[in-house]
Formats: sequence, structure tokens, C-alpha cells
Amino acid sequence: MLKRIPLIPTLLVLAAVAVMVRLGFWQLDRMGQKAADLDRFKAAQTMTAEAPWPRDVSSGQAVLFRRTTIECRSAGPDQPLAGHSADGQTGWAHAFDCVLADGHRAQVVIGWSRDLALRPWSGGKVAGWIAPGAEDNVRLIADPPLAGLAANAKPDPASVPNNHLSYAVQWFLFALTALVIYGIALRKRLAA
Repeated sequence: MLKRIPLIPTLLVLAAVAVMVRLGFWQLDRMGQKAADLDRFKAAQTMTAEAPWPRDVSSGQAVLFRRTTIECRSAGPDQPLAGHSADGQTGWAHAFDCVLADGHRAQVVIGWSRDLALRPWSGGKVAGWIAPGAEDNVRLIADPPLAGLAANAKPDPASVPNNHLSYAVQWFLFALTALVIYGIALRKRLAA
């Protein structure tokens, strides 16, 4: 009977199952790391000392949800993003690409409006909250808002997802499904 079990396909399925199980445990580990990050983000909002503006992605993650102040030497055109006001209304967050004194760049959201009309803003001193941006970058949410705009919603650590448990369950189910399907295929082969 063992001679009828194909060696190479069996090894491939077992290797794939091992990888899927390992990925499931990796997601469980990431779940704990993300929970620690979320606790750190919540604590950051209560800190009174300002953080320096981050110069790269890794240092940006370390200061998320903290306050900072920057000097925007020049600002590009208004690039509105879908956003929410401080009182929960849906509208437009007015974002600008700023050039800082040292040449680094920062995306600054200067305020919120109900309409999409572009706002003129040439830069200046901006205080606010360091918030998650696109592609692991960070942005500054101005607080108080500038250029006559309303306040944006304050960045909230609760908006950062921690869905690693569901990912882990998916990987474990994939592994189980692969074993069941291969078991059915083997059973049919051995019955023939």
C-alpha cells in the first residue's frame, strides 16, 4: 500500500502545509506585536513633549500619534483627500507636500472642508499630530487647522487594524484544506 503513495506529490503537499502552518504562527506572533504597537500609540497621545518630525519611514512609525511642529518653507498645490472633520462629517482633507528647512519633505493636512475647492497655502509654521499616511509614510494633521479650514478628525489609534488573528485562522484553514483534498485524492488512487 505504501508503494502506491506517490512520493514527490506527497512531499510537495506536506511542504506546502508546513509553510502554511508556519505562516499561521507568524500571524499569531504579529498579532501580539501589533497589540503592543496599539498600546504604544494610545500612550503616545497622552505625551506632552513634542516629537521631532521623522526623517524616514522607520522613525515615523516610532512617533505616530504624537504632536510635533514643523516649518514648511514652501508648499506644493492642494491635493485634497477624502477625510472626516472633527465632528465626524465626510468631506475633504486638504493636503500639501511641504519642503522643510533641511530639504526633507512632509505631507501636511492643513484642514477640512465640505467642498472640493482648492485652497491656497504657501507654507509656514504647522503644529499638529503625526498620523499614518500612504504606504507606511506619515503625515502631519494640523491642529489647529490653517487657511480658514475646519478641524480634521484627530488621528485615532483605533483606526489601525489588528486583523492578524483572522489571517492566522485563514492559513491554518488553508493547510487543513490542502490535507483534506490530498487525502481524498489519495483515497481515490488507493481504491482504484
